[in-house]
Amino acid sequence: MEDMQKVYQQHAQTVYKFLLAQCRDPGLAEELTQEAFYQAVRSVDRFDGSCKVSVWLCQIAKHLWYQHLRKRRREAPVPAEELPEAPGPSAEEGVLEREGRMDLLRLVHGLPETQKEVVYLRAFGGLSFREIGDVFGKTETWARVTFYRSKERLRNGGGSDEE
Repeated sequence: MEDMQKVYQQHAQTVYKFLLAQCRDPGLAEELTQEAFYQAVRSVDRFDGSCKVSVWLCQIAKHLWYQHLRKRRREAPVPAEELPEAPGPSAEEGVLEREGRMDLLRLVHGLPETQKEVVYLRAFGGLSFREIGDVFGKTETWARVTFYRSKERLRNGGGSDEE
């Protein structure tokens, strides 16, 4: 395999964006990105070249993200009164904004897994369609079509279960 420093330079941003789309926390995304590359170095001998390096790295990152979620579920949640207050809009504006965002997130969450991930990667992670295609081992066109179909499904309130 290529020199790992070169691999890091070429693919760190893609892995970071992938993770940021999943967790929406820049600090956690950076931490998981570093861990993904550490795991890649440890398991480089198992990389068989059957997929692109970026896909392999994002698979490692996805596995780490799922591990993080399992660990977080086991830990006790932080009580709301201990969370810091963030300055923001008025209470009424905040409620309306949160409700709208929650409605959209509920709709996105109801999408089939592949469509949901494509929407997260594009909308929240800022990945290009080419990068999304690479993550899934598909084409840029596939990513564009999947994102478009997901948007149409969201506009129609969820729609059918076809993927």
